[in-house]
Amino acid sequence: MSRIGREPIKIPTGVEITVTEDNVVTVKGPKGAVTQKLVSDMKLDISDGVLTITRPNDEKESRSLHGLTRTLVNNMVIGVTDGFTKTLEVNGVGYRAVKEGTNLVMNLGFSHQVIVPETEDIKIDVPNPNHIIIRGVDKQKVGQFAAEVRGKRPPEPYKGKGIKYDYEVIRRKEGKTGAK
Repeated sequence: MSRIGREPIKIPTGVEITVTEDNVVTVKGPKGAVTQKLVSDMKLDISDGVLTITRPNDEKESRSLHGLTRTLVNNMVIGVTDGFTKTLEVNGVGYRAVKEGTNLVMNLGFSHQVIVPETEDIKIDVPNPNHIIIRGVDKQKVGQFAAEVRGKRPPEPYKGKGIKYDYEVIRRKEGKTGAK
């Protein structure tokens, strides 16, 4: 049995979970609401403030989807209670980020400014010109949005210039050694 899949999910106070017959799960909480369609074979049971997920059989596909289903629902519960954040760092001479209205405006060494608008699900904070904080209730959307912002100027290995995650370590390369 899946060690992750069989673990129950405690439903915090203020969180409401509804499951339809075709396994569309809606989780509503203080930070918002998230809806996702899950695999129809998995059975979701809510009782006494605890959600448990059971699988129909012990086939390989069911075993792998058991843990995945539990993790997706748990991420939805965490998202509506605490939310998810990704922090990006902007490194380079003249590279900076500013928030103008609902747009993230970045100077990244191009001849033009790079403008990325906020969406209704994603909120952007810029505490200083070298840090970008992306917040949201859906873990997948926060990660995708952060990857798209990072993709505007990924870090390069020689000087380390570009946009990187705060936990990311850039492997540096040695430059040219020059003529002898």
